Amino acid sequence: MRKRMPISYGAKHHPPIHLLREHAREPYLPTTFGACVDQIICADAEVALRGLPQQSVQCIVTSPPYFRQRDYQTNQQIGKEDSPDSYVQKLVSVFRECHRVLSRTGLLWLNLGDKYDEGQLLGMPWRVAFAIQKAGWLLRSDVIWHKTNAMPASVKNRPTTDHEYVFMFSKSPDYFYDADAVREPHVTFTERSRMRGGRGHFGKRGGTPEKGKNGGNPNLHTARWDQAFHPLGRNKRTVWQIPLSKYPDAHFAVFPEKLVETCILASTRTNDLVLDPFIGSGTTAAMAQKLGRHYVGIDCNEHYCALAIARVQEVQPALGLV
Repeated sequence: MRKRMPISYGAKHHPPIHLLREHAREPYLPTTFGACVDQIICADAEVALRGLPQQSVQCIVTSPPYFRQRDYQTNQQIGKEDSPDSYVQKLVSVFRECHRVLSRTGLLWLNLGDKYDEGQLLGMPWRVAFAIQKAGWLLRSDVIWHKTNAMPASVKNRPTTDHEYVFMFSKSPDYFYDADAVREPHVTFTERSRMRGGRGHFGKRGGTPEKGKNGGNPNLHTARWDQAFHPLGRNKRTVWQIPLSKYPDAHFAVFPEKLVETCILASTRTNDLVLDPFIGSGTTAAMAQKLGRHYVGIDCNEHYCALAIARVQEVQPALGLV
């Protein structure tokens, strides 16, 4: 992927503020863009996004409210629409603005869960993915987030759901992706290896048991195993085993830090700007600061904005930012 020069927003981390725009009908227009950096904005996502300059953020990591999953107690909330199609169109409008503010080399990571209605799985993640793809986004990958500690279910006529989707979108084929930052351990050299012949052939000339995909690899057949495998690990796979997370002041399961960390590391560099238009309890903002990035968070619920601000403030002393 394309290597690019990082954008600098300066070393200063602004103290988080709570900008209440619950009933704003006009786009939220900050005096300067710097006034939005490292801030939590309480407003309708689409309205707030209109006030951000185009191509101003390098990465978007977000998990919008799921369809008919929870009541967020605001008039601007998403997820309480009358139909799946209305829900999808609302998100298309939000991500149209996200497309405008994202850098040409940036990435969007979108997490969505599904919904059963009248005994039928609605397929909401893919409905949204295809709709915003049609609106101009490039769908580059679908990741399975396997929730290793998923809650048990009482259902007896189908498998218990323990996964959600994370979609990776870009604006163009030429985007920034740091594969080395998110590599995972090689399986070949572990007890989990399923390579035929066991592991006794490692390091032995001509010891590769396959005649297939590795049949012509001279590094393997001349015992140069060190050159056949990347020293930092294998390329990140599309099944991420990450447990659900909790935040003490939130009564709901929150965005796992490990999931957000992976997305941020793969698509940004130090001092880049990360956006979450549905910031919730603030996981994206907190992880951005922990990783030396800047953030902009948006949410229409005043209580969640307060949670996000508190979470960021908890992180800042450990980072020497206060």
